[in-house]
Amino acid sequence: MTAASGNDYRRLAKARLPHFLFEYIDGGSYDEVTLHRNVADLQAVALRQRVLRDVTRIDLSTRLFGQDWAMPVALAPVGLAGLNARRGEVQAARAAAAAGVPFTLSTVSACPIEEVAAGCGSPFWFQLYMVRDRVFLADMLAKAKTAGCAALVFTVDLPVPGSRYRDVHSGLAGAPGLRGKLRRLGQVLARPRWAWDVGLHGRPHNLGNIAPLLGPRSGLEDFLGWMSGNFDSSVTWRDLDWIRAHWDGPLIIKGILDPDDAREAAAVGADGIVVSNHGGRQLDGVLSTARALPPIAEAVGDRLTILADGGVRSGLDVVRMMALGAKGVLIGRAWAYALAGRGEVGVGHLLRLIRAEMKVAMTLTGCVTVGDIGSDVIA
Repeated sequence: MTAASGNDYRRLAKARLPHFLFEYIDGGSYDEVTLHRNVADLQAVALRQRVLRDVTRIDLSTRLFGQDWAMPVALAPVGLAGLNARRGEVQAARAAAAAGVPFTLSTVSACPIEEVAAGCGSPFWFQLYMVRDRVFLADMLAKAKTAGCAALVFTVDLPVPGSRYRDVHSGLAGAPGLRGKLRRLGQVLARPRWAWDVGLHGRPHNLGNIAPLLGPRSGLEDFLGWMSGNFDSSVTWRDLDWIRAHWDGPLIIKGILDPDDAREAAAVGADGIVVSNHGGRQLDGVLSTARALPPIAEAVGDRLTILADGGVRSGLDVVRMMALGAKGVLIGRAWAYALAGRGEVGVGHLLRLIRAEMKVAMTLTGCVTVGDIGSDVIA
């Protein structure tokens, strides 16, 4: 698949994953309006082609939160990603380290922090959900410190889970007990390669980081039940003081869509924000990231580091996001598809594709460094 595009990995993931897992990655909330807006609005951003510039030495390197990276791209946190391949988060973290970009481990990963740290040997970011059990949260933050996590990504747009109807239709949610288990088992048996490699030899499947809360025999139903009842909907900006008391590294707030919330993040001393609508998986009908990003960048771009995600499928999309005001871009579904399709090799190949596509886009817009990518690149 040396000439493959990122979309090829989506097709490969659909063919290799059990149906309920593919739908979990691929779907959004309600009618998926925002999910589709993310892609369409970003692709509608027209770039300004320039010619007769000295573009012989294109430099994609950047510095984010005190560290140097090969390009302004990070792997976003993706829940349950470890089920896309055998011990999947470890494979993805290795691919990110080899490419010189950050990997972000989700709170609800299959592989725990300790396993990822031991498996990749490089600093990575950790994503935190605010749950009611503060003792558990303090322990998670301590583990993240011990593992050498380079930044904390605090996700704030999930006080309650969005209604994701594809998960109900696929049997991941809405079919409890034996009926639901048999339905998922049938989908697993329809994917024998996944059943052998991940289902049988990818154990344990105990949702690593939150396993202490769920118990030793936890499964998908326990996870979904935990999600619906344990996120802390009482959290306010004042609770950032509690996080700062337990975390002294770079703090990135993920899930900002409004300039006023961006100003609040700057006021409480966040080091960065991620302009994001959770990949269209929370409140359907809100602005796409491409639409929300420019006014946020105008409001706080000189006060903190702005990252963005949502609808990014290529290196060209990365350049578009940066032209709209981001200093770095997170990719989510794209790497999850690549992991499902070809494991660590697939994620590494995807990152090389993104790098090559960025280089071409920068060359043809006359941008020699990533710092040159600004609003004047938009036609």
